[in-house]
Amino acid sequence: MKVVGREKLDAFCALHNDVRGWIENWLADVEAAGWRTPHELKAMYASASFLPKNTVIFNVKGKPYRLETTVAYRTATVVVQWIGTHAEYDARNARR
Repeated sequence: MKVVGREKLDAFCALHNDVRGWIENWLADVEAAGWRTPHELKAMYASASFLPKNTVIFNVKGKPYRLETTVAYRTATVVVQWIGTHAEYDARNARR
C-alpha cells in the first residue's frame, strides 16, 4: 500500500515523540500490506474502526491517540487524514 500524508505523521511525532515507534511500525505494516478488502485490514488491525466512505480509524499505542485514514483498496492507497489525541478526536467529532 502507498501512504499519502506522511507529513502529518511527522509533524505529530515531533510534538508527541512517544508515538514515533508505533507510527514507524504502522508505516512498515501498511507499506507491506496489500489489503483488497476491509476484512483483510481488520485481520491485521483488529481494533480498527470502519466508518462510511472507506474511513478507517486506528487506535495509536492502544487508545491515547487516534489516526484517521481513508483507504482506497482498488488503488492500494492509504491517505492520512488526521492524527491526534483521543480527547482531540472526541472533540473533533462532537462538532461534526
